[in-house]
Amino acid sequence: MFKGKTALVTGSTSGIGLGIALALARKGANLVLNGFGDSAGPQAAVAALGVKVGYHGADMSKPTEIEAMMAYAASAFGGVDILVNNAGIQHVAPVEDFPVERWDAIIAINLSSAFHTTRLALAPMKAKGWGRVINIASVHGLVASAQKSAYVAAKHGIVGFTKAVALETATTGVTVNAICPGWVLTPLVQKQIDDRAAQGGISADRARIDLVGEKQPSQQFTTTQQLGDLAVFLCSPAADNVRGVSWAVDGGWTAQ
Repeated sequence: MFKGKTALVTGSTSGIGLGIALALARKGANLVLNGFGDSAGPQAAVAALGVKVGYHGADMSKPTEIEAMMAYAASAFGGVDILVNNAGIQHVAPVEDFPVERWDAIIAINLSSAFHTTRLALAPMKAKGWGRVINIASVHGLVASAQKSAYVAAKHGIVGFTKAVALETATTGVTVNAICPGWVLTPLVQKQIDDRAAQGGISADRARIDLVGEKQPSQQFTTTQQLGDLAVFLCSPAADNVRGVSWAVDGGWTAQ
């Protein structure tokens, strides 16, 4: 489906980003990965699907490094056809105790980085007459939770940014949309489950249901593969006129 096209997924060395990268690679897209930690394993997993893969370790809080990453994609892959803005960090604290440097980092990585990648990707996409920008927002781009002020502000910002850029590109072959996951079973969330089980003296299954069920009526996690499959759909011809949407994948969280 995407043979000859290149996807750049930020924050794609693990979790949701890697799941989306693998889904796009299965459909033939070449991949530029980005993120901290181990990069060799994710690169090997993508390469095993028979596509070209590269990696750039840009710190998504630094515009100059983002510019270098986009330049790398242009020189090594001929540009970015599918841009998935996924990089994100979290910190939990009441506003009055929220460390200023954590606020600044969350806004930079979760919100501003999407502006920097998108501003650099749009002109080449328009010139080619085709492009996809997918912003990984969150259910917290639609509703709030206490003690997550920076994350909620950034994700609400991503939803608004998505709408604005979708309007600016509405008559072009470029679409811009957001995916808003609720609870997704990533290694970070698994650690929360394990900690909850240990602290409460309960089984991991009970801890999982308790954690998810507080917000998510389905009591089921969304999988990274499901999010990857949704990204594939948004890149398909069936989604040519899906523009400016914030697609909740949240087990009913925002239906309440």
